[in-house]
Amino acid sequence: MRQIADFHIHSKYSRACSRDLTLVNIDAMCRRKGVDIIGTGDFTYPAWFKSIQEELQKISPTPSPSPSLGRENLSDGELYVLRNAVDDKIKFILTSEVALIYKKNNKCRRVHMVIHAPNIEAVAELNKQLDKNYNIRSDGRPILGMSIEKLCEICFAIHPKFLIYPAHIWTPWFAIFGSKSGFDSWEEAFGEYADKIFAYETGLSSDPEMNWRVSGLDKFTLLSNSDAHSLSNIAREANVFELARIDYNEIYNVITKNDTQKSFLDYTIEFYPEEGMYHFDGHRDCGFSSSGDETKRLKCICPKCKKPLILGVDYRVSELADNQQGRKSKGSNGFKKVVGLEKIIAEALNIKNRNSKKVQSIYNEMINTLGSELKILIDLPIAEIQSAALPSIALGIERARSGNLIIQPGFDGQYGVVKIFSEEEKVVQKKML
Repeated sequence: MRQIADFHIHSKYSRACSRDLTLVNIDAMCRRKGVDIIGTGDFTYPAWFKSIQEELQKISPTPSPSPSLGRENLSDGELYVLRNAVDDKIKFILTSEVALIYKKNNKCRRVHMVIHAPNIEAVAELNKQLDKNYNIRSDGRPILGMSIEKLCEICFAIHPKFLIYPAHIWTPWFAIFGSKSGFDSWEEAFGEYADKIFAYETGLSSDPEMNWRVSGLDKFTLLSNSDAHSLSNIAREANVFELARIDYNEIYNVITKNDTQKSFLDYTIEFYPEEGMYHFDGHRDCGFSSSGDETKRLKCICPKCKKPLILGVDYRVSELADNQQGRKSKGSNGFKKVVGLEKIIAEALNIKNRNSKKVQSIYNEMINTLGSELKILIDLPIAEIQSAALPSIALGIERARSGNLIIQPGFDGQYGVVKIFSEEEKVVQKKML
């Protein structure tokens, strides 16, 4: 059974996040996007955890098609659905992101970690433990003055099937390999728990090909999540699984590569990494950005302010890469890149605001006629899309699939700019509308 999963999102209680991020709204948006399994986000925040307890209920796993020989009994892992939902299509998995700030090897480390919890009882106990010594009430993504090792110690003492992995591993400020406060190796980052961390998240500013350049990551499961701060950004990155059983334990087994049935991570859905906020190097205040080669020529110094540049993801990957060709390793999952449907419609109509009434009207009409957004962006034949949408929209989807785009890379916290049509084409389109 194909299941599209986005594990890392946020709630309305996280800083700089939309007030619309409620469980009911998340469920509704997942139906429009085509997401089957969605992370709750922010389960460490008391008010949000109360909503989780009150608004979600656990579901029974799908029956196994055959006996599972030799598998450990993991019956206490759960997925959840909205109470009173029309069906159980949208499953919630208990997830959260935490920010760890601490000192290791004489350097201040700032690392974001994603946590999957097996059930509500395990979350309740984790929150109880964290609340004793740390502030989990100021933000949906709490800042904890603890090491990765301490987080692992606490979680695994509560339940062995907690799943912990680093978020957006390459971003400069808050990642295990970030240029500003990260580490140079997996072992240095995770210490005695290095063999209990089974996955990593690519982040918006890198894609699988970039990560394949670092052979030390080959044995880990590559995950891509949206890190959504608004409803519309859900599933801008996601994971496509083929699961024999739809339950927490099967997902855990696939990610930890402990699967004994015909379940696997088929491919990931990817943002174009150049559009990410930290793909290139640069200074936002100076309006200057550069590729890795140019940065090296400049000796990492901004030519405008003469201060050190903020080194982005592309540069940092090149520092640790030992496989410059970025060849897919054996057992790695594939990937497909997408551009959001609202953005494609807006460009096709030559409208700057993708939230405009006209863009939203066409978006809704396409969803109602053709199916979910991800189905339209990835699965449907272009001919079928052409039968239900403007030719320019169908062309935009075709170009997004092929990578035939005009991209100005992001840098220093500023999103990159992805254009589907040239300025000349937009002029022609405007005359035709």
